[in-house]
Amino acid sequence: MRFVDEYRDGGRARALAARIAALCEPGRRYKFMEVCGGHTHTIYKHGLEDLLPEQVELVHGPGCPVCVIPMGRVDDAMAIAREPGVIMTSFGDLMRVPGGTGSFLDAKARGADIRMVYSPLDALRIARENPGRRVVFMAIGFETTAPSTAMTVLRAAAEGVANFSVFCNHVTIIPAIKAILDSPGLSLDGFLGPGHVSTVIGCRPYEFIARDHGRPLVCAGFEPLDVLQSVHMLLEQLAEGRSEVENQYARVVPWEGNPKALEAIGRTMELRPHFEWRGLGFISHSALRLREEFAAHDAERIFDLPGVRVADPKACQCGEVLKGVIKPWECKVFGTACTPETPIGTCMVSSEGACAAYYNYGRFTRERAREATHA
Repeated sequence: MRFVDEYRDGGRARALAARIAALCEPGRRYKFMEVCGGHTHTIYKHGLEDLLPEQVELVHGPGCPVCVIPMGRVDDAMAIAREPGVIMTSFGDLMRVPGGTGSFLDAKARGADIRMVYSPLDALRIARENPGRRVVFMAIGFETTAPSTAMTVLRAAAEGVANFSVFCNHVTIIPAIKAILDSPGLSLDGFLGPGHVSTVIGCRPYEFIARDHGRPLVCAGFEPLDVLQSVHMLLEQLAEGRSEVENQYARVVPWEGNPKALEAIGRTMELRPHFEWRGLGFISHSALRLREEFAAHDAERIFDLPGVRVADPKACQCGEVLKGVIKPWECKVFGTACTPETPIGTCMVSSEGACAAYYNYGRFTRERAREATHA
């Protein structure tokens, strides 16, 4: 297939759904985790859950980088933004993420100079244009976005742009999946692997999931037929008694990853000993920081940060949603106190957040969604 409409063909989707139903063992239930928030939005935007048999349940994972940033790190960023002469830059979906003292938008309303950018290179350009100001880029994301941050740091160093720095919050996907697999009481039959992350790291890093935990993983694309085919591939493995890593998204994902992107990350960044994830707590070696040789561009070394851990609001159950323990509509404040306009938790903010997907596409319960589909 060459065109996007072909990946959204309703007839092919129904045919795949029938093949999925035929693979289901009578009386058995299957639970698969879509690690990436992009998959979650595809599933509920296109109603894929309603095409699947009742025996197949899809649950959400921690693959939304904005969703997993802890409130304390947001507060640290706002402390930097309040420093005299600072211009803080950020991706748009981070602007509304709540910290303990509000969001970037709140801080901007109080007078902080916080600007939305589409790329770290935009932040570097702002630094060149404002040599008398200190420009900080709020770097966030999995391995997907880390290469662009790395390349920008290398360019800033090469050009001698001394007033540019990065507040690094890049996280890595493999330790998060390990934490999920080690969570007590969570029974999963397989994983839809994150397609975007895999374009950088490849498929090989997931092999421990099949080898050590006996669960299959399929690196999945983001169109409706991609997701359905990936579910079919998982069920085929289970039906045949296999647990392997397979690559459905081969048109984009190289098995060994992107060597140039990995080289850029390796040159500029190193693993942190530990890092806090919203809902998952502290996970060892699960995030990146700038190497010592790039200390001149490291906001954590330049600024004095509060570094205070902030507890999530008691009413918010983002942590349980991120671990696949509950569906978003099972959270007590979902769709009432917590909406995209008035978010309490990060899962309702991000364009990849599971709660935002459920809310925007009317998935308040599976039963209600089915009623709407067949009305």
